Parts: sequence; C-alpha cells; structure tokens
Amino acid sequence: MISVVICSINPTDLSIVKENISQTIGVPYEVIGIDNRFEKKGICDVYNAGTKLAAFDIICYMHEDVQIRTHGWGQTVLNIFENDPAAGVLGVAGGGYKSLSPSGWYQFEFHSEERSYQNVLQGYKLDSKDEIHAYHNPKQEALSLVVCVDGLWFCTRKSIALKHPFDSRTLKGFHGYDLDFCLSVFPEYKILVTFNVLMKHASEGKFDKKWLDEILKLHRKWDKVLPLTTSDVSKREFYFTEKRCLKLLIEKMLNWDYSFYQIHKMLLSTAKSRVRKKLFFKAYLHLIQLKLKLIPLPPSN
Repeated sequence: MISVVICSINPTDLSIVKENISQTIGVPYEVIGIDNRFEKKGICDVYNAGTKLAAFDIICYMHEDVQIRTHGWGQTVLNIFENDPAAGVLGVAGGGYKSLSPSGWYQFEFHSEERSYQNVLQGYKLDSKDEIHAYHNPKQEALSLVVCVDGLWFCTRKSIALKHPFDSRTLKGFHGYDLDFCLSVFPEYKILVTFNVLMKHASEGKFDKKWLDEILKLHRKWDKVLPLTTSDVSKREFYFTEKRCLKLLIEKMLNWDYSFYQIHKMLLSTAKSRVRKKLFFKAYLHLIQLKLKLIPLPPSN
C-alpha cells in the first residue's frame, strides 16, 4: 500500500495525474493532493504535511506533471522496499556523484559514466525541443546505488520521512529539497534508482538564479561532507572534477550578477571540505583573473 503525496498548483493537472495513478499503480493506494495555489508554501512544508497525513508505510512524492507509463509500478516499489531493509529512497533519475561545488543531482563535469542513472521520458515546456527518452544505465542493472535522486518522483518509508523531515527552515521555495532529503538519508540507508518504472515528465525544470540561490544554501549546510560518491573514484578525478565544476560555477555566478562577496563566500565554504586546499586557491585565482579581466568571461548559456 502506497501514499502518494503531490504539491498541487493546477487542479486540472492534479485530476489527470490522479487518473493516471489509478490506472497504473496496481496496489491499494491513496493520493494526498495538497492545494498550494493560495498559501504558496514551500514544497518542504507541503511534503512534511503530506507525510503526517499519509496512512501507509511507503510514501511516493511526485510532481503533478508526471504521467507514469509502467503498469503495476506500485508492486515494483513495494518489492524493492520489502526485499531490502536498507532501501531508503527510490527514484527514477539520480547521480552517483554529488559534487562539493554547488550543483544539482547531475554533474556533467564529472567525466565518469557514474554521473547519472536515469530512465525518464523528458518533455520540454521552456524550450522548443522534442521529447527524449533519457536512459542512462552504465552498469546495465535493474537497480542502481546513487547518492541522490531527482524530485520529479521518489519513494521512501514513512518512518524515514518522519525521522528526516524536509528542511523547511533552510529551503523556502521549490528547489533543493530532493538533494537535501537524500543527503540526510544517505548515511543510514541506500539511495536507489530503478530502471523498471518508466514515466514522462512534462517539464525540464528551470535552472535559474532562484534555483542557484537555494542550491547555495543547501551546500552551506552540507559542505563538510561533500563530495560523495557511490563508485570508486580516484583522488585525482575528485580534484579535477571539482576544479571544472567550480570554474564553471564562478563564471555562471558572474554572469548572473552575483557579487564578489557572494562568490567569495561560496568558495570559502568549499575550503572547509576534505578536498585539498589547492582546489580552493585554484578556483579563487580563476575568480580574480575574471574580475580583473585578465581572462575573458564566457557568455552565459
């Protein structure tokens, strides 16, 4: 039995996804659709409220613009949690490496195939692109161990969600909650991606300054434990991955009109990590060179 929690801002979308769940889940369930059109609470507050209302031991948090294509997916979810007491979070997209540098769940700059595991039909609302099947299964397995998952759809045990509530004090909006929840759970339980549940996500997400503001807050919270990985990565690869990530982030922050102090503060947080201090100085040198116009600032993508 599964409780499905949805933060809703569109009654039509909520009605459509409820019908989709009814037709595909295949096990007893309930949908807790919380109307957030008027109060406009942060998603952490909404999900915490949904957790308390949930009647069942397994909770699925999902966006209302998702359409699940796999019939009987509920039994797949229940089997994974029943067969492995250490299973803590289950998603359909996630990363096997979470960088020290502020970012989402996916680190393109990490050149290893471990950077992403996903099986999602991705639609686009903001760009005029055709739907793609984002499938990346580097180990060719039904279930992969990752550090964090994408919040479009993920499941957990109610006991875990009560023990590790969504951090509404740090994250006020609609970004970063999925990463923060996974990082809270990661030390105690497995974070997993299943390739046996397929769904379409209608929107690609908006990775703008508002998104980065939340990610920066998230990373200040977790900077002492990052980076994290579920694969065997050498110290050399850690270092060069983080250097690439930080340089690109500095450029993005300058293009988005973050102040020198804000970027300086971000870099100082990386210096607290177990990563070599050399990384901090390399990144800081890059910032100084850009500010003094010793090297050109690449345009924002």
